[in-house]
Amino acid sequence: MDAYLPWFTLKYVPGIGNHLYKRLIERFGSPEHVFDASKDRLLEVEGISPRLISALRQAKLPDEAQQDLDLAARKGYRIICLTDPLYPSLLREIPDPPPFLYVSGTLDSSEHSLAVVGSRNATAYGVTTTRRLCGDLVGKGLSIVSGMARGIDTAAHEGALMGKGRTIAVLGSGLEQIYPAENRELFHKITENGAVISEFALQALPEAHHFPQRNRVISGMSLGTLVVEATRNSGSLITARFAAEQNREVFAIPGSIHSFKSAGTHILIKQGAKLVEHVQDILDELNLENRILSQGRGARVLPPLSEAEAVVFDALSPYPVHSDELVRRLSLTAGKLMAILLQLEVKGLVQQTAGNYFSIKAED
Repeated sequence: MDAYLPWFTLKYVPGIGNHLYKRLIERFGSPEHVFDASKDRLLEVEGISPRLISALRQAKLPDEAQQDLDLAARKGYRIICLTDPLYPSLLREIPDPPPFLYVSGTLDSSEHSLAVVGSRNATAYGVTTTRRLCGDLVGKGLSIVSGMARGIDTAAHEGALMGKGRTIAVLGSGLEQIYPAENRELFHKITENGAVISEFALQALPEAHHFPQRNRVISGMSLGTLVVEATRNSGSLITARFAAEQNREVFAIPGSIHSFKSAGTHILIKQGAKLVEHVQDILDELNLENRILSQGRGARVLPPLSEAEAVVFDALSPYPVHSDELVRRLSLTAGKLMAILLQLEVKGLVQQTAGNYFSIKAED
């Protein structure tokens, strides 16, 4: 853990926030080089003053930071710094990325991720829709990022896990303070199938001001943010605003015009968020190559498909879906849908299970 001492020391220098920390690393490459830099070179960095240079010269690692490093070593948590190849590449691009992340699980800086957020007091419609959509999305090779809160966040992680995909939880507390407590089992499942991460010290409590900070990380490490259910004053709208400020896409799922729990998502749609009915809406907007499916064992290259076959295939995932749901989602007649599914079965891409459920067939 000694390699992280300079990173922690610089983090605790009074007046060095995330914006300035990033500028210093971009200029000097490492905290060690920051501490060794001359006064003249430091003053070339926007935001550096003589007072801050004096603070840098007197910097010492606080006892609580050393205790945090010792605890991380004992518990097996990883620390991923800004210059580490495993640090999420999209998160590194935002103006104020965390200098380092505490990680339980595994990160892959090259993976394509979508943030999915929404109400803690979600409706059955919101939970069901979120689980289905996230199961479909991981089937297309996307990872799901959310905040492990109650409601939509939990449903997003569960949907990704049911779809046998990767999911990442970003906490508003330290890794040693799982919040909410009832998601302890989910914490461990996510760790085994992705990662739980936090920028906060391991024992940090879930304080209110942590969650807006957490939200910028959720949107920052994702290609776009999908809001499922949100009231007019929902914290999910903060995540959507961060996404827009970070030049990422914003998506929203419409709800009933009579439900106040969808008022926030409808505001987003009015403001230009992409309305989402099924997974293809997201794939098209992100310009992702939807003919390649990640199966966890490398990329699967598909045989030539007709336009109709591609649309149906894109609506499927490794998680079985009923034909009636596909009819509703794709606005096809039952006869037309079954004919296309049969063609996809012949091509070895789709399998049918009892009860008229269909899913993508794994490669042999």
